[in-house]
Amino acid sequence: MGEELFLSLLPDFDALAGQHVIVRPYREEDASPLFAAIQESRPHLRPWLPWADQHQRLEETRDWINRQRAAWLLRDIYNCAVISLADGQLLGGISLKPHDWQARVFEIGYWLRVTATGRGYMTEAVQLLTTFAFEQLVANRVFIRCDERNERSAAIPRRLGFVCEGCLRHESLAPDGKLRNTLVFALTSADYRQSRQ
Repeated sequence: MGEELFLSLLPDFDALAGQHVIVRPYREEDASPLFAAIQESRPHLRPWLPWADQHQRLEETRDWINRQRAAWLLRDIYNCAVISLADGQLLGGISLKPHDWQARVFEIGYWLRVTATGRGYMTEAVQLLTTFAFEQLVANRVFIRCDERNERSAAIPRRLGFVCEGCLRHESLAPDGKLRNTLVFALTSADYRQSRQ
């Protein structure tokens, strides 16, 4: 039996700043920018993300943000906006989801609006959240999963030195209803320490 964890007292952050992006918790005022980012990006997101056809009304997005804020307080998930440092535009979203608080295992998921792809924004955001997980949450493992066909998504963990642990064949249904193969990338605390030397 591990020590008792008071989850709401575990570390969080107001913002993680890189050279080009800020990663921060969603705020109420993000509803309209988030709604617009999803609206413009549906065809881009639909092949990979089951929620791409949600957020059909602004009220739905506002409700979703409030639910994410509540989940943040309970440390159920750290769901964040990715904001451009240059102009304050909402570029996309990123999350750090605890899979096992006792084992300190976390998963990172992410998406970018279609007009923000290919500029390194999400690579920087993933690096910021990975550092937070290992440095502040004392993670033992951080992993990323993505559809085998999603080459842009898979390029991010590869770029950051995550180890490709394998391909889970026919692991789940893609949004189009077809079975998908899922790539799994991970960093352990030992990998992370070695990368910092």
